[in-house]
Amino acid sequence: MAQVQANGITIEYETFGSTDNPTILLVMGLGGQLTLWNTELCEELVTRGYHVVRYDNRDVGLSTKFDAAGIPDMEKIFTALATGGAVDAPYSLDDMAADGMALLDALGIDKAHIAGASMGGMIVQLMAANHPEKVLSLTSIMSNTGNPEVPQGSDAAMGALMAPAPDPNDHEAIIARGMNTWNVIGSPGYRTPEPQLREWVERDTKRSYYPQGTVRQMAAIVSNGDRREKLKKLSVPAVVLHGKDDPLVPVAGGEDTAASIPGAELRVIPGMGHDFPVSLVDVFADAITAAASRASASQAAE
Repeated sequence: MAQVQANGITIEYETFGSTDNPTILLVMGLGGQLTLWNTELCEELVTRGYHVVRYDNRDVGLSTKFDAAGIPDMEKIFTALATGGAVDAPYSLDDMAADGMALLDALGIDKAHIAGASMGGMIVQLMAANHPEKVLSLTSIMSNTGNPEVPQGSDAAMGALMAPAPDPNDHEAIIARGMNTWNVIGSPGYRTPEPQLREWVERDTKRSYYPQGTVRQMAAIVSNGDRREKLKKLSVPAVVLHGKDDPLVPVAGGEDTAASIPGAELRVIPGMGHDFPVSLVDVFADAITAAASRASASQAAE
């Protein structure tokens, strides 16, 4: 892994494959480190002929932390949204989209296929809207459009996600909370074995435990608003992948995303929830490369 200065911050990233091949930029979701993009998926994409870049978003993993911004008052933010008042978030999803585009610039990559999961799906939607000259194709995974009328996550899923962060000195409590979250929001048809799940949670906890950054990312999400008007103007080849059994971002979010992007293909996977099982690596890779192949076919036809 390595670091670069981009968009005024330090971004931790890792690459797979040859830079001679087209690049796929992978963008992770709320509080998720680059390691949540399975190495198996990255290697599968390399096998299919791509150069892969995965990175830590701002405020997570080993990228820049925004300590000076403090922890947002989410109650005030929700009140402001409900009353039409000004929202005071430390940064925006547009800023996070600019981070990824600046990372490409720092790596000398003019254009890339982009794929994002959950919050990362929101970010790549904004990358395509705000930086169309740098985006070859778009894959939005387990995400939504910010449409307030789309159903929200289940009480159990939202409860697991928003549960108070354990004391940073209580290692077992941190591991237990992480495993519970993934067990609640994970894929009922593709369960990750408990030993492997614990290994992943311990790996990421050891790498970086920084729950305050997740709160600031959440503020960026809720303050972003409805992206549908921006999505309707996209002209990039797009695939929308969603789990039929996603309890955190219901499948209606994926359906709404696909309906909002002209020409987007919707892929709904029964038994898939809101996680990244190794057993679904081919499903993720198929969706990402399908969008990329459409872009290549379109370029060849021009």
